[in-house]
Amino acid sequence: MGLISDALGRVQPSATVGISQLARQLAKDGKDIIALSAGEPDFDTPEHVRKAAIAAIDRGETRYTNIEGIAELKEAVAAKFRRDNGLDVSAEDCFVSAGGKQIIFNALMATLNSGDEVVVPVPYWVSYPEIVRLAGAEPIFAQASQETGFKLTPDALEAAISERTKWLILNTPSNPSGAAYTREELAGLAEVLMRHPHVYILTDDIYEVLVYDGRTFATIAEVEPALMARTLTMNGVSKSHAMTGWRIGYCTGPKDILKAMQKLQGQSTTNPPSISQWAAVEALNGPQDFLKDWQAVFQKRRDFVVGRLNACVGLESLVPEGAFYAFPSCKGLLGKTSSGGRTLATDEDVVMALLGENGVALVHGSAFGLAGHFRISYAASDAQLEDAMGRIEKFCAGVH
Repeated sequence: MGLISDALGRVQPSATVGISQLARQLAKDGKDIIALSAGEPDFDTPEHVRKAAIAAIDRGETRYTNIEGIAELKEAVAAKFRRDNGLDVSAEDCFVSAGGKQIIFNALMATLNSGDEVVVPVPYWVSYPEIVRLAGAEPIFAQASQETGFKLTPDALEAAISERTKWLILNTPSNPSGAAYTREELAGLAEVLMRHPHVYILTDDIYEVLVYDGRTFATIAEVEPALMARTLTMNGVSKSHAMTGWRIGYCTGPKDILKAMQKLQGQSTTNPPSISQWAAVEALNGPQDFLKDWQAVFQKRRDFVVGRLNACVGLESLVPEGAFYAFPSCKGLLGKTSSGGRTLATDEDVVMALLGENGVALVHGSAFGLAGHFRISYAASDAQLEDAMGRIEKFCAGVH
């Protein structure tokens, strides 16, 4: 009898976490490393949010709270969904966890059984299929590609749905590709979902505020209100307010699912961090004007990075519509050899050679289900991006 559970044996370690940890260790060992592997804004948490946390500490808000979050935060979450997304919800329709990942984990673990299927569009965030497998269900990959703008088409969705499908996971703007669905594109997917009333939708909107070129964000329950009764809409303050370490995610959705999530969370982490909750109240209720400034900075960085990527030998990148990632093809480098003598048979070989020879940490596309690409985060300073792109260009020029 083995020590490790069969359930955990179905799960692969997170590639993004693994490469980020490797980059940190190399830097600690004295190597000159530029880490563009993590999905984390480089801005400071806004001052008014930090002050709200300090005030909460001074008031003694350091005790256990309700499992699903303090009433004040649930009210702020409901107000945000009404204000920004046109979702007619109240605090009773909302739920708070220790990060957006826990929302997803709770929802899938609380609802999936052996034999269930979850449609996961490719490319996907690395944790989606692993959480599905941990729950004993099967991820069904609906293929997208550079040719479809990395977006799921209605036909691909239709083909992926079976009588065993329980969920569709939809992430817009996307990690890793930066693809952002328009209202019209979501309406096309909604039309398919309306024909399959047994399928629930988990929409991951964590990058909502980061859409570029004058685009307007939309979420599927807003586009098709008839789907709201079977849609779990997830968001959080990590990306929008540079609060990754504060660990606050939230959602709205059907009350029976929220009740099941509360039961699970009550036997795992219990409440989200109390001080972080009070900071999140201020984040959602307080000034939002800084978001446009951050958005403009990220768009400028996107344009710089994509322009430089497309100037590299062997690389080809679409222009991302949102988030803070580019997902270029590196197929032009495969089958060749790096200047350091490494054989570049796969996208992972390219990423590891770049890290080992030029000190730039990226994540290989096969970790996101789409080989022949890599993910680069442009949530870094202009100076870091300038240096990193110079190193990537040098690496590509040396491939033969």
